[in-house]
Amino acid sequence: MTHRLASAGVAAFRDGFETGRLDPARWIAAYLPQWSTPDRTAARYRFDRERLALEISAETVPWCPQHDGELRVSSIQTGVFSGPAGSPIGQHRFADAVRVVTPQPARWLYTPTFARVGIRASAIADPRAMVALWMIGTEEVPEASGEICVMEVFGRDVAPDRAGIGMGVHPHHDPRLRDDFERVEVALDVTEPHDYVAEWTPSGITWSVDGRVARTSAQSPGYPMQLMLGVYAFAGLGRDERPLAFFVERVTGDPIEPPP
Repeated sequence: MTHRLASAGVAAFRDGFETGRLDPARWIAAYLPQWSTPDRTAARYRFDRERLALEISAETVPWCPQHDGELRVSSIQTGVFSGPAGSPIGQHRFADAVRVVTPQPARWLYTPTFARVGIRASAIADPRAMVALWMIGTEEVPEASGEICVMEVFGRDVAPDRAGIGMGVHPHHDPRLRDDFERVEVALDVTEPHDYVAEWTPSGITWSVDGRVARTSAQSPGYPMQLMLGVYAFAGLGRDERPLAFFVERVTGDPIEPPP
């Protein structure tokens, strides 16, 4: 399968949330749409002033029950492609048996190689929830499948004055990488807005929270990666419960040029 190189023409990225809509030139409003059906993968969201609220409600159904159980997701991303229906070709093959259900043409909206990627957002304290911004390889070459997690917060790890924030690298199907992930405890109320950044350079990755370095890694995937921004629920909500809402004030990406 041949595609336009996903990293071609990459410049600075700004989320466009100030327009009060999801810009289709910047975001695909679905979660890994190749692996399930549009009614299950479509993002549920609204805008609150200039904040994006990704939501999971009582009506949200499991996104891929054959392979991912009861997990519910409302997520947006900046790239996608797949092979034909029935093939195993597509990004983030999260289960060995997964096959393309809804074929996707190649769309590369923001897929940098090396960047300073940041988010300002408020996490959720509900133990059923998890919120995250992560990057995955575009998999134009199958082994280009690693993940850089910018931030990941499980509600079960949130207390009023502290929380565990996941950050690191997952290899998935990339044999050149090793799992290098940590849940860093910070003394913050993460249900309030905070800034999370991953500075991904050719020599390694540095993660920071509100401008303070939280951890580093010497690993650095050297191929295009796309953004994945979402809220996840590990159980359904009752009909009278308010939706789980992940409020995101901004998402940015700034290029980092490799040394000559």
